[in-house]
Amino acid sequence: MAAASLAGALRDLASPAGRLAAFRAVTDHVYGPCSPGQAASWRPHTYADNKSRYLWTDAFGVCNFLTLAVETGDRAYLDQADALITAVHDTLGRTPDRKRRLGPATDEEPTRGGLRIGKVHPEGHRDGDGQYFHYLTKWAFALNRMSLARGNDKYNRWAVQLVEAVHPHFVHGSGGPAPRMWWKISIDMSQPAVASEGNLDPFDGLVTYRLLQDTAGDAAVLRHEIADMERMVERKYKRYDSDDPLDLGEALWLSHWGLPGQPWAQLVTERSLDALEDLWSRGYFRAPEHFRLAFREFGTTLGVQVNPQAGPPWQQRATQLHQYWGQHLFTRDADITPVMFCTSLIPGAWDRRYADKLRGLAARSTASEQ
Repeated sequence: MAAASLAGALRDLASPAGRLAAFRAVTDHVYGPCSPGQAASWRPHTYADNKSRYLWTDAFGVCNFLTLAVETGDRAYLDQADALITAVHDTLGRTPDRKRRLGPATDEEPTRGGLRIGKVHPEGHRDGDGQYFHYLTKWAFALNRMSLARGNDKYNRWAVQLVEAVHPHFVHGSGGPAPRMWWKISIDMSQPAVASEGNLDPFDGLVTYRLLQDTAGDAAVLRHEIADMERMVERKYKRYDSDDPLDLGEALWLSHWGLPGQPWAQLVTERSLDALEDLWSRGYFRAPEHFRLAFREFGTTLGVQVNPQAGPPWQQRATQLHQYWGQHLFTRDADITPVMFCTSLIPGAWDRRYADKLRGLAARSTASEQ
């Protein structure tokens, strides 16, 4: 039903204008349209299946609104990004019953207790709620990009406070020669929920922490946390390996921040592209729909579009995958898949080369107020 109502907007995914039209239509469908002049009172639709909000999806959603603000010149999208940020902090920054903020967080500093994933199942379930490191870094990244677009250090400060709050609970052996990580911890951060380290979590941490530090303009910000991540990346990067399309796309996205010049980024890029080429040649991306997950493939299509070492064939393949999944966009879910589809159509805020365009939004706002 949803796909049928959007069929017209999804018809042309090969041209820039067609991708932008699809991007806007799908975003309106997921989060709710915003009438002209009503951005200040707009509130995002909730996700029925995820107790209102889901951290991963909404991190992509915030960045999508920033991309739309740049691509359309409509600053109302910044207000929508703000409303989504508030909704996440007021939902996932609270206990599941929403009666209180997590840990020491306050309305003014909403990230000091971390943020819940937003899973349907409670803690203790094998797929239950908690805090995921790679979701938290995505949210910190979204706040950082919002800081650039608004020209307001409040968002970057919230991201730094989030990292300061969660890092000691995810990283054990911090400050030592061989720190390690858990990839999931309890909502109250009192204990790990798994006994393993995420394949890309140290890379996520290193890239995100450095961006926050750069935006803060202070080498002391997250200095110790960055040192932990540098040690873990140094330990891991020469052994990096994956055959998962989301993981490989994420690796290409992360490594594009370190190119050129950082050995870990070069090696991870090369191995990821080799692995994706193997998946393509074996027909993975042409298998029947029920063997695949669209949002995982959008990890691939995002990564190959932003990483400069992915060649022209992958740009063509990304278009093919957009056209295929555009016809099956709501088969699995009504949120994570369409939101990541939009990100893949126009990577925008996820591309390091887009930073000046985001800063341009803030500059234009300042100029208009003078």
